Amino acid sequence: MLWALYSLLSAFSWATADVFTKKISKADDYILILARFLFATPFVLLLLFFIEIPKLDNIFWFVLSLAIPVEVLAWILYIKAIRISSLSLVTPFLALTPLFLVFTSFVILKELPTPIGFFGIFLVVIGTYTLNLKEYKRGILEPFKAIFKEKGCIYMIIVAFLFSITANLGKILVLKSSPLFFSAIYFPLLVIPFLIIAYFTLREKITQLKSNFRNLFPIGLFFAFMVIFHNFAIQLVIVPYMISIKRTSSIFSVLYGHFIFKEKNIKERLAGAFIMVIGAALIILF
Repeated sequence: MLWALYSLLSAFSWATADVFTKKISKADDYILILARFLFATPFVLLLLFFIEIPKLDNIFWFVLSLAIPVEVLAWILYIKAIRISSLSLVTPFLALTPLFLVFTSFVILKELPTPIGFFGIFLVVIGTYTLNLKEYKRGILEPFKAIFKEKGCIYMIIVAFLFSITANLGKILVLKSSPLFFSAIYFPLLVIPFLIIAYFTLREKITQLKSNFRNLFPIGLFFAFMVIFHNFAIQLVIVPYMISIKRTSSIFSVLYGHFIFKEKNIKERLAGAFIMVIGAALIILF
C-alpha cells in the first residue's frame, strides 16, 4: 500500500500550498497560478541531475500536447475558486474527481473500479450535499441549489472534471517516461503558457512575484512535493483509486480553513468532507 502513503503525502502538500495561496491578499490570481509552477520549477529541475533520462516516443509528446492546455485551464479556474469562496467549502468538491474518473479512466485507459466502488461514488455525492446542509431548512434540494449559487463551487466542479482528464493523461506520460522525469519537466513546461499570459495581461503586476516572494516560495515548495508524490503513486495503482486518496486534501483544507482562517459552518463541511473521503475509500478498498 505504498501508493496510499504517497497519495496522502501528495494530499497534504496540496492543501498546504492552498493555505499559503489564500493567505496572500494582494496578488493577482494569475500571478498566484504562475507562482505555483514557477517557484516549484527549481526543485523539480534538480531531479534531472539524479535520474536517467528515458527514451521518449511520439505518443509521449502527443499526450503531453493534450495535457498542458487542459491543465492550464483547470488551474485558472482552481485559483479563482479558492480566492472567491471559502477554502473549506470549495476544496472538498475536488473529491468529485473520482466520480468523473470512473468514466474518463474507462474511456482513456480502460480502467474501471469494482461494483462496490460505485457505492463509494454515491457517498461522494452525499458528502457534497452535506457541505451545504444549512440550506436544508429552505427545501430538500436547497443544498444542491446552494452549490450553483456559489461561483467558486461551480468553478471547482469544472476543475474536478478537468483533473479527471489530466490524471489519466498524466499516467500515460509517467508510464511512457518515469515518475521523477515527468515531475521534472511538467511544471517547467506549464510555466511557459502562464508566463505568456502574464506578459500580455499582467506586465505591470509581475513585480508581485518579488514583493510576495516570502509567501510565494512555500507555495512552490509544497507544490513540488505534491507532484513528486503524485507521480510515484499513480504508476502503482489505477487512477481512480490514487486520486480518491489524494482527495483527502479536502480534510486538511477544512481543518486549515477552521483553525487558520476561522471559517464558519465547519461542522457540516467537515462532516461532508469525511463522507466524501469514506466514499473514496470504498472506491479504493473494493
